Amino acid sequence: MTSQIPVTVLGGYLGSGKTTMVNHLLRHADGVRLAVLVNEFGELAIDEDLIEAEDDDIISIAGGCVCCSFGSDLSGALMEMAQLDPPPDHLVIESSGVAIPSAIVGSVSLLDGFRTDGIVIVADAETIEANAQSKYMSDTVLRQLSDANIIVLNKTDLVTGKALAATLDWLETQNPDVSVLKAVQGAVPMAAVLDRFAAQPATSGPHHHTENLEMTVLTPDNPVDVEKLAQELASDARGLVRAKGFATAPSGQKMLIQVVGNRWDVSDAADHMADGIVCLGYKAGLS
Repeated sequence: MTSQIPVTVLGGYLGSGKTTMVNHLLRHADGVRLAVLVNEFGELAIDEDLIEAEDDDIISIAGGCVCCSFGSDLSGALMEMAQLDPPPDHLVIESSGVAIPSAIVGSVSLLDGFRTDGIVIVADAETIEANAQSKYMSDTVLRQLSDANIIVLNKTDLVTGKALAATLDWLETQNPDVSVLKAVQGAVPMAAVLDRFAAQPATSGPHHHTENLEMTVLTPDNPVDVEKLAQELASDARGLVRAKGFATAPSGQKMLIQVVGNRWDVSDAADHMADGIVCLGYKAGLS
């Protein structure tokens, strides 16, 4: 079976900090060949020290990453990325501030060779509630939040603790099952938003990433109901942001489990893969 390129859709209203987060991802790609697709280059200010070369609609980034402008032809840009040699390990589509992420996911799902890895919405902790109440932008903002598998609540350094707690409570009313990551300057754990990092366990026990997030490995001792396990890992009670790994079904078939926020997926895997699921989540949920 041909390997599919995972695609993360990065959304959020204007000024939320999407570009800052993209630059963070590029700076911390750590050898992962990351491709970033943006509607127009004018909307994406890549840090100059990251740029190695510019050629028409493609910017080459240090470490093997690339950025590509797709204009009105997202499908064409995706297929061009797939033809790169070697192809990217992961694609990030940075949608415009007024785009609906689920519509982009719909376009990706029509193409062979790609799979949606999740929708990450960046929200400005200082303005998200006000924007959601605006008669001009509320529909778009609320739809973006409802589409999210993960919400990155950015600019948390600009609000007080009491206001931040109130915003977190409000977000829960908008999308009760979503995972929320608090961030400053778009800095989030790479394992939370990129498929390639999700499968990298800590080398010696649980490892702290940010705030009270930890990574650990769940290893089933016996064959399990894999779909039931994946659904449990994606439940709000577990507090997981992300999980990825392998487990054996009662039939003996090896299965790949992937969890991104409140979304889960199970698919067939090669028989030689060792059982073990790397889990990134809040400390209480991993205990």
